[in-house]
Amino acid sequence: MAGDRVGERGTPTRSQLEQLLAEVRVVAARGHPGGYERGCRDGQRCVFGPSWTDDYDGPGGHDGCDTRNNVLSAQLTGVSLRPGTHDCVVTAGTLDDPYTGARITFGKADAGDIQIDHVYPLAAAWDMGAVHWPLERRVRFANDIGVNLLATAADANQDKGDSTPSEWLPPARPNHCFYAGKYLTAAIRYDLPVTAADSAVLHDIARSCP
Repeated sequence: MAGDRVGERGTPTRSQLEQLLAEVRVVAARGHPGGYERGCRDGQRCVFGPSWTDDYDGPGGHDGCDTRNNVLSAQLTGVSLRPGTHDCVVTAGTLDDPYTGARITFGKADAGDIQIDHVYPLAAAWDMGAVHWPLERRVRFANDIGVNLLATAADANQDKGDSTPSEWLPPARPNHCFYAGKYLTAAIRYDLPVTAADSAVLHDIARSCP
């Protein structure tokens, strides 16, 4: 499918985005089935499994490293790893932020400046169909390092929250085509829809792409 060809690497062309838009399901609006609870403490529902678990079947799963460190290793350049962690724990590197366009240094003093974003937000996925998935599929979605996760500036990640494209776009306008490709790829790969409002915004982005 088109969703297997773009969005995971590089920036998609207008034609590629149009292919994705022709394939993705569109619904009138985001539902609100209730019951979403990300937390995994005693008494919490933990609907997408423990954060950044390594215990799942998928890219990066069962490799001895948690998902967060897998994402950092994949996206940062000049990576330094903590000795004795089997080349797992990232201690330093540089991120070319896919949302803000800024170059961010990652290290002990400023590790909190970089967070990991779910491009198609977990809460939105829950509302748009994941409420009906088995837990195994939800855990894979929450940790899919190839399709749905990006390291980005903490401020951008927090500003985005669980917003979808009609509610939030990356601050760096030149990165909108990349973001649209990632969002649509995640939606198609997991058979999640986009809302009519999201579809309109993503069509507008596609028309601006080379």
